[in-house]
Amino acid sequence: MSEKKLLLGDEALALGALHAGLSGVYAYPGTPSTEITEYIQSHPLTKERGIHCDWSSNEKTAMESALGVSYSGKRALVCMKHVGMNVCADAFVNSAVTGANGGLVVVACDDPSQHSSQNEQDSRFYADFAMMPCFEPSNQQEAYDMVQAAFEISEKFRVPCMLRLTTRTSHSSSLVNLGDFRPAPHPVIPYQKDITRTIPVPAFARGQRLAAQKRSAEMARAAAHSKFNRIEPGKKQIGIITSGVAYQYVKEIFPEFTVLKLGWTNPFPADLVKKFAKTVRHVLVVEELDPFLEDQVKALGIK
Repeated sequence: MSEKKLLLGDEALALGALHAGLSGVYAYPGTPSTEITEYIQSHPLTKERGIHCDWSSNEKTAMESALGVSYSGKRALVCMKHVGMNVCADAFVNSAVTGANGGLVVVACDDPSQHSSQNEQDSRFYADFAMMPCFEPSNQQEAYDMVQAAFEISEKFRVPCMLRLTTRTSHSSSLVNLGDFRPAPHPVIPYQKDITRTIPVPAFARGQRLAAQKRSAEMARAAAHSKFNRIEPGKKQIGIITSGVAYQYVKEIFPEFTVLKLGWTNPFPADLVKKFAKTVRHVLVVEELDPFLEDQVKALGIK
C-alpha cells in the first residue's frame, strides 16, 4: 500500500534523494535551500545507512566533495541557493566535461522577488552553459519524483544533473505519494580509470567538448519523450509553454487553453516545442525570472 506524506518541496526532494539510494549530501546553507540538508540529517535512514551529511565551508568545496563521491560510484547530492552557483561555478562547469560515475544531482534554489537574497538570478543559464540536464518541479510530488529520475539520467549519460527549485516550490507544502518504496542501498558503480575523460587538459579537453555536444543532442531527444514534458489539450487560440511553479499559475488562471508543460527544460526539447506550436494559433511563454524558455522558443522562429 502506498504511503502519503505532507511535505515541503525541499523535504520532498530530500526524501526522494534518500529513497534513490543517496550516499552523501554536501551543502552550504541559504534560503530557500537549507531545509533539504536539514531533513536528510534528521531522517532515520541517514543514520541507518551511514549517509554522509556535510555543511561545507562554501559551495565550491561542497561541489568538489560530491564529485569525489560520484567518481567512487556512489550517489551524491549538492544543495545551495542561486548565489551559491556563482561560488561553485568553476567545479560545476568542469564537472559537465569530466562527467559523473555515480549519480550526481546539483540542487539550485532560486529566489524570485528576493525574499532573502541580495539579487535575483536564474540558475538555468548555468545548466545551459555547461550543457547539463536541468529539471524544474512544478509541485512537491514532482520534486520527489524528479530527483530520483535525475539520478538515473545522471548515470545513464554520465553527467551531473541540475534540479532547480524556486521559493514557492521549496517552501509550500502538499501531499506526496511515496508509492510502495522499500529502502535499499543503491549499488555502487565500479570506478574505471580513464584520464582522457576525467582530466581536462587541452589534449583531452578538445575531445571532451565534442563528446559533451554529442551528449547534449542525445539528451535533448530524450527530453522530448520524457514523462515530465507533456502537452495538455485545450482551446487552440493560445498555446502556453511553461515550467516550474509558473505551471500552477497558468492552470489556475488559464485552465481552458492548451499547455506544453516542461519539467525537463535543458537541453531544450526543440522538436517537441515545434510540434506543439503547429497545433495552436499563438504561443505564450510563462516562466519565473529570466526569459530562458522564451528566448529559445523565439530562436526557433515561433511567434
